[in-house]
Amino acid sequence: MSNYQDIKEQAYLANMQLPKLGLVLFTFGNVSAADRAKGVFAIKPSGVPYENLSPEKMVIVDFEGISVEGDLRPSSDTKTHAVLYKHWEDIGGVVHTHSTYGTAWAQAQRAIPIFGTTHADHLTVDIPCAPPMEDAMIKGNYEYETGFQIMNHFESLGLSYKEVEMILVGNHAPFTWGKTAEKAVYNSAVLEAVAQMALLTEQINPQAPKLKESLVQKHYERKHGAGAYYGQ
Repeated sequence: MSNYQDIKEQAYLANMQLPKLGLVLFTFGNVSAADRAKGVFAIKPSGVPYENLSPEKMVIVDFEGISVEGDLRPSSDTKTHAVLYKHWEDIGGVVHTHSTYGTAWAQAQRAIPIFGTTHADHLTVDIPCAPPMEDAMIKGNYEYETGFQIMNHFESLGLSYKEVEMILVGNHAPFTWGKTAEKAVYNSAVLEAVAQMALLTEQINPQAPKLKESLVQKHYERKHGAGAYYGQ
């Protein structure tokens, strides 16, 4: 048995949630699960249909993006995952999808406004949208640079990756993360739901105001604060 069986299982189960949750079409997405102690992560192999996946097909990669174990080629987004793991030391799972509504906002190069309490249950800010990359980054090591595009945008906004676990990359698509691969998938599903609700909100009322700050804080704190009690 592989020395990395645990994260292979985690990555496999998390990847299989993407089609179940309607977050991917064909092979348009990937999840990875990290083992911090061993300095590696397991990620979906590139181009393999979800129905053909198994834990054994997950590829083990180090935080430099170099394959350590596995016969298949890792996801084309592997270097983005590697950059995030290397620099954001408290994450254990990363997800990238091209989910319909999240990707639509990314293509519009717009952050997703915090219109309602569903959004505020998870974040106190708009879901950020990083601008499209400069040409030099695009022409360079594209997937590697995508990781820095994400981190640079967080730095420019003064955001913490521990508090905001999702982003859109302009003209591209969403990325999410979390302490586990399971939490990263949860965040991906939340992003997609909030993206759809925000679009419908603007269609119903193009002048819809953002959620007032008192409600933002109330909903976030009752789920995440010291006296959290909300769970539904």
